[in-house]
Amino acid sequence: MRIESSSASVPDKRLSELYLRRARNELNLSVMVMKISEDPKLQMGLFSMPYEDTYFSAVISHAYYCIFYAAKSYLLIKGVKTKPPEEHRKTYEAIERLAKEGVIDIDLLKAYRELMIRAETLLKIFEDEKEKRGRFTYRTIPQANKLPAVDSVGHARFFLSHMAALAGESG
Repeated sequence: MRIESSSASVPDKRLSELYLRRARNELNLSVMVMKISEDPKLQMGLFSMPYEDTYFSAVISHAYYCIFYAAKSYLLIKGVKTKPPEEHRKTYEAIERLAKEGVIDIDLLKAYRELMIRAETLLKIFEDEKEKRGRFTYRTIPQANKLPAVDSVGHARFFLSHMAALAGESG
């Protein structure tokens, strides 16, 4: 089954814009939580925490949701809706299908002409962050998650910027 590019309806375009806003919100929150985790003075001063702590698993989780909502935004523009149950799996599989069919590469080529970003890179980031969210959110202490959290924020920024550009929006 081939997914063709289609123009999204007005309600879908609005929902796509909401998903992009939600993705940016998740990215912003992951950056804020990262800063709080790295600054004991901020924790104990501004937030009156009784002791220093880290929240890197939350950084990873919010970075993943940035990617998830950015992907949903782009899929809506392509006329693809994913819904529960298993919304995350369905969203990933839809992005994977578009990448395998070359749909994302074509759009990237149009959007960036000189900058060749392969769809496999975006797909790999989505796949890695989905797996990392489960591994580091549920099976690791938060302090051990700093390096994966830093990677997650970078991946989320990269993925969001490209999905937003593909959806026809900048910033």
